[in-house]
Amino acid sequence: MSTTAARPGAGVVQVTGELIATRRVGAYHHLTFVAPGLAEHARPGQFVAVAVGGPTSANLLRRCFSIHRVSPSGTYGGTVDVVVAAHGPGTQWLTDLRAHDEVDIVGPLGRPFPLPKEPVPTILVGGGYGSAPLFWLAETLRERGCRVEMVLGAATESRLFGVVEARRCADGVTVTTDDGSLGHRGWVSDVLPELIRSTGAGVVYACGPMGMLRSVTEVATAEGAVAQVAVEESMACGVGVCMTCVMPVRGNDGVTRMVRSCVEGPIFRGDRVRWESFENGYCTVPADALGAPKEGGH
Repeated sequence: MSTTAARPGAGVVQVTGELIATRRVGAYHHLTFVAPGLAEHARPGQFVAVAVGGPTSANLLRRCFSIHRVSPSGTYGGTVDVVVAAHGPGTQWLTDLRAHDEVDIVGPLGRPFPLPKEPVPTILVGGGYGSAPLFWLAETLRERGCRVEMVLGAATESRLFGVVEARRCADGVTVTTDDGSLGHRGWVSDVLPELIRSTGAGVVYACGPMGMLRSVTEVATAEGAVAQVAVEESMACGVGVCMTCVMPVRGNDGVTRMVRSCVEGPIFRGDRVRWESFENGYCTVPADALGAPKEGGH
């Protein structure tokens, strides 16, 4: 199956975004910013880097968020939507913003999801609020004549995002929770094999925790489908300068290289990612990676 993807870096802008809507969605916050010039260039799977804390803050690093949706035109101009989980001071500051507050936004960044050139059955898998970019992707795929099934998973019902929205933009929706509070009890990887077989899906798109992406990749590969995954590596700058988000990925030539997930990603073919290098939230350099330190070397 052939796919096409836009060139990274195309149309990136830095704008002052005005918050025009904020609402609580379960455990998360859904924010809408006016972002002139950004929405027009964005594609599903790309992200934005947002300055947090205000102009006098000690929070120097931006926070990166997948784009949930965009509206290239509207009453206020182009808008961009993001979904935020308040974990630390930076994201807490964002979720405390009120209507008409302003933030500095850079985007769209990264590579978007590659899209099939011909109509094929697809499955979109989201973990927690990692599902945020999948709804826009679902609509884009359906516009191309693709059948879209969605699988949404989380630890518990309150950690799910977009179940109602998924039923509007997908042909079928399956929900899983670790504790069984909604849908199937278990993980997304438990229901995925049968879903791939019953739909004949040729590609599985996934966004969520790295452990989930690994299991989705393993299932998709075993069932003969291609996995396209949006990784959740920490990104301090979002533009490829700081090198904090590097990860090992095998290239077309079979050579493993440490690539920047913010520039070369965040979308990768799942079967190219060296998942064994991720342990306990940390990423190590495989011994066979290009440029890896050699034992006894200097």
